[in-house]
Amino acid sequence: MSFSRAQFERAFNPRVVAVIGDKQMNGFLWLRALQQFSGKLYSVQIDPNEIPLIEAMGVTNVRSLLDIPEAVDYAVVAVPRSVASRVLADCVRKQVGAVTLFTAGFSETDDPEGIRLEQEIASAARDAHLLLVGPNCMGIANPRLGLCNFPHQPVGVAAAGHVGFIGQSGTHTITFCMRAPVEGVGISKAVSFGNGVVADAADYLDYFRDDVETTVIAAYVEGVRDGRRFFEALRRTAALKPVILWKGGVTEAGQRAIFSHTAALATPAVVWRGMVRQAGAVGVDSQDALLDVARTLLAGRTATGLRAGLIAMTGGPSVVMTDAFSQAGLDVPLLSEASYAKLREFFQVVGGSLRNPLDAGSTIAMGLRSDNLARLLDILDRDEMIDVIGLDLGAALAIDRYVEHPELAGTMTDALVSFAQRSSKPFAVVADAPHRPIDAARLRDDLRTRGVLTFVSPHRAAHAVRQAVEYWRVRAGVE
Repeated sequence: MSFSRAQFERAFNPRVVAVIGDKQMNGFLWLRALQQFSGKLYSVQIDPNEIPLIEAMGVTNVRSLLDIPEAVDYAVVAVPRSVASRVLADCVRKQVGAVTLFTAGFSETDDPEGIRLEQEIASAARDAHLLLVGPNCMGIANPRLGLCNFPHQPVGVAAAGHVGFIGQSGTHTITFCMRAPVEGVGISKAVSFGNGVVADAADYLDYFRDDVETTVIAAYVEGVRDGRRFFEALRRTAALKPVILWKGGVTEAGQRAIFSHTAALATPAVVWRGMVRQAGAVGVDSQDALLDVARTLLAGRTATGLRAGLIAMTGGPSVVMTDAFSQAGLDVPLLSEASYAKLREFFQVVGGSLRNPLDAGSTIAMGLRSDNLARLLDILDRDEMIDVIGLDLGAALAIDRYVEHPELAGTMTDALVSFAQRSSKPFAVVADAPHRPIDAARLRDDLRTRGVLTFVSPHRAAHAVRQAVEYWRVRAGVE
């Protein structure tokens, strides 16, 4: 790590923050983003037209960073690139802990002056051993402290959690911070590092590896400046906790777009995939998958086997679910003879199928017989032929009854929560009703909030479970 752990701790857990150069023209982006910050917030602004507006927001303004009467742990710099080096010099004199340079227009423009200014800034930061985040980025977020890098991000207990996010894109970092808590993934800390001229992805991997608040690391990366260093940091980190990597620029056109975004060097997709696998990390291709795999790993149930036991309410969904799990690389085998003996005691074969998947709509009465649902799940949990369990709740057919009779939904939910708590196997529930999307979303939210791993489609469930199993297999040395 190029910087000490104490420097990163000060940056991600600041007590005093300064915003330099934020203006009304930009909607006071940073001052609004930090309105819920639990520490002290200062503005540094010299424009007399801006100062009254800033003070009306309840923020103390000073005309120079050096006028702040206490130590500044973290500063956000939003000034034109032509004066960025002068502001950075003040940060060095003030001994600011870390600086996010929001300012863009550097090497990503391929403009000689931008390249020169970036080199000048990077050199000054390195000489001063200043933790510079960026440039061309949105910087650091810590929901627990109300430290946000965009207005209206969720904060506090409802948003805080155990997933650390590293993003080369400001937009992807912001949307992850906005979306993850809504989908049951709390954030420990996040960083958008943009061009990463001083602190790069490898530095943040090293920090999150030892961060006690972070148990899973998710990242969006376009390219790395030092491939060997990144690989070593990734390998060290993935050996201790899961790292999920979403790679941007995997197509030829996408690779051309990378440089103009963050000036990163493109990496061929086949090389990237091989590196991720060799390092023991998990590769994904979308933010959906990033969240799905993170949620699966956070659930705390592990498996190294690839055999799935599946339950669906009707025949068509049972076929689609089987296809989804099989295409994801999971097996859907016959159950053990002991399981079939138990099933024959109560399973309704009329209108159903007693194999695997279990077409169990008649047995469960489309969700009305939560007692039979619990029996089916327990049989799969005890079956030595099964490593992971998937359930399509048939919400498209049952959601109307659940809305009209919420006590039925409550009984069914209780059964699923109870099973998820007592089972040692990964357990994924699919709940979707396209004709009633709001009600289906409420059902999923209720299940997620109570600790049930829930997905919007069998394909997303299957891929998330498969990738989580692959991570556990690598950790366990299973070929």
